[in-house]
Amino acid sequence: MSPPALPAAVQAAYDRADALGFRLSCEPDVGRLLAVLAAAVPAGGRILELGTGVGVGLAWILTGLGDRDDVDVITVELDAERAAVVAGLGWPSSVSVVVGDGAEVVDDLGRFDLIFPDAPGGKVGNLDGTIAALRPGGMLLVDDMDLDRHTDPDLRDGLLLVTDRLRSHPSLTTAELPLASGVIVASRSVRS
Repeated sequence: MSPPALPAAVQAAYDRADALGFRLSCEPDVGRLLAVLAAAVPAGGRILELGTGVGVGLAWILTGLGDRDDVDVITVELDAERAAVVAGLGWPSSVSVVVGDGAEVVDDLGRFDLIFPDAPGGKVGNLDGTIAALRPGGMLLVDDMDLDRHTDPDLRDGLLLVTDRLRSHPSLTTAELPLASGVIVASRSVRS
């Protein structure tokens, strides 16, 4: 059975990644899960993506939201040129593209119902800040966690620390999924 066709905005984002030689976009299975989680964000909610890249994850988030305009989406990109490209793509007014290092800015952006740290900043760097930015009941989706896909020993060590921290955090319930690049989904307790 062939995989389902990609939504038009998502396909355009993958095409943009190919044209620009950007190879770090989330895989389609991760994107589909991201869309599902975005669809479940409550009215008046907030979503944070750390690592915009060329907008693939953002396209998946907006696919999940559909025509909803009641959710604020903030995406953070370290590379100012990539951020400018993505910002100029005509997203809904509920989307903000922020230039910065996710590890540095996450502490200042408020609290969120869904966070997708798709870059080292906010995942390997300042994971505690990312977790603190989750609202009670909020969801965290972390990809690229399959250690067999990484040869850099420092990155592997960093990802092991991320896994250990997510597993042991007293306010999180986690599930490790052997999906695409390796996924950990975590929810923050409503009592925290």
